[in-house]
Amino acid sequence: MFQELWSTVRALLRDAAGSLYHIVVVGLSAGIALLLPAGARHFLSFWSRVEHDKLSLIAVEVTVAILLIVCLNYFHRSMRDRALANVATGAGLVSFFPRRTRGAQRHMNRLKEEQGTGRTISVIGSSGHSTFIDQVGDLSSVLDKCLGARIMLVNPYSQEASARIQAINHPEFTLETFREEVRQSIQLLKRLKAMGKAVKLKLYSDSPLMKLVILGDYLWLQHYHADLDVKTMPEYVLQHNSKDHGLYTLYAHYFVQRWETAEIPEYDLDTDELVYRSKTGIEIRRERFEIETASLEVGDLVESLELTAEPAQLGLSRSARSETSKGEMGLLPSLGD
Repeated sequence: MFQELWSTVRALLRDAAGSLYHIVVVGLSAGIALLLPAGARHFLSFWSRVEHDKLSLIAVEVTVAILLIVCLNYFHRSMRDRALANVATGAGLVSFFPRRTRGAQRHMNRLKEEQGTGRTISVIGSSGHSTFIDQVGDLSSVLDKCLGARIMLVNPYSQEASARIQAINHPEFTLETFREEVRQSIQLLKRLKAMGKAVKLKLYSDSPLMKLVILGDYLWLQHYHADLDVKTMPEYVLQHNSKDHGLYTLYAHYFVQRWETAEIPEYDLDTDELVYRSKTGIEIRRERFEIETASLEVGDLVESLELTAEPAQLGLSRSARSETSKGEMGLLPSLGD
């Protein structure tokens, strides 16, 4: 209710600002026309006193030269800025935020809510915690209004991702923390699917390259630095244009290619299994996927269960247990998102 009221007030203010602009322009034009005769008389009177005084004449010439230089530089800078603005518009770049200020955050959140309502969200991230779970996250309020979501997160057991975790070398980014963040993101996606939303999740194993969010005709992009948190990186906002030659089309195509890659398994939110498919979409195999924060306790639990039960009773295949043990032994502090 508050959002609808605020949108109405903002639209009224925008219309009032446009009308006020035209009124100010007309008023200035009328004022200049009325002041021209009086201004001409004052200028002629001033020039009659100055033209025979050499010092005053030199001072006037220097002042005029300085004003002319300033005006020409301003005109040249305006032309250059206009050319850069045309290039940015052609590329689809509509906003650039070198850092997350309070005003920039409000602007991005408002735009994401407008574009995410009633649409399918496409996201590439790492753990997804700050994007989905955090109450002040980028998409925490948008997910409730979307129709569906296609999410790609990092597999917390991949060795490639652990290299980035080690590079960050932050005491708060631990293996247990990262696994817990991924687990919370998965639980949220499960709740969204139970609500009837078309939610799909895939887990990729390579090191994250970019944080990508696609909402309708807008795309948000941040680069994952080798040893810096993504929150400190600048954010770009791209808009789709009808000519399809902007950066929006490039990164949207990149997402589709990543999503359709057969090497990236889909996470079955109903059975907690990784589903591997062929290039034609035919299911090849499934692997059990369970995230635990205490790797040593899980290893002891599995070892004790193997003494009293068959592998089929554990609900884990031999390949799944092997992958789990490898992931638990090889990972380092977590990525964060």
